[in-house]
Amino acid sequence: MAPANAEDEIWKKVSAPKATGYVLLLRHAIAPGVGDPSNLKIGDCSTQRNLSQEGRAQAEAIGAWLKSKKIRIARVESSRWCRAIDTARLMGIGKVRENPNLDSLFQDDDPSADPRTAATKELIAKHRNKRGLLVLVFHQVNITALTGIAPASGEGVLVRAKRSGELKVMGLSPTP
Repeated sequence: MAPANAEDEIWKKVSAPKATGYVLLLRHAIAPGVGDPSNLKIGDCSTQRNLSQEGRAQAEAIGAWLKSKKIRIARVESSRWCRAIDTARLMGIGKVRENPNLDSLFQDDDPSADPRTAATKELIAKHRNKRGLLVLVFHQVNITALTGIAPASGEGVLVRAKRSGELKVMGLSPTP
């Protein structure tokens, strides 16, 4: 990935008033464990892996970092999993819209071929000429299906869509 000073330059471009098309694919903050229990029910956090206290603090730190960059947030969308919704809300950067296309693909045999991955690519492509940062908070497997990168908890992959709809990785956000 790019050196730290190159990363700083990328984030300066994102914060420019006329910047368009930037999308942050953010993995939810720290939620101990792997996958989800077999009894997972959307909307019932007691059936899911949830953010730890460290994860809650991490989510707040991610929001503080974005605010410190003075980046205009266009919209925040989240998976319906509690750890993603909680991350998005705790960042405090805008109203959070739940998007089923961002739900975890962990049990999927081929996440890159899943229709939800295609729908997420289309969402990113539609943001191509729009101002402000689109923030999508979801899961490592989904982000890897889109970019080939496996971000750590709380780490984001900054992308832009090319005219072809293909995603170009611009950089990473720091992990608090």
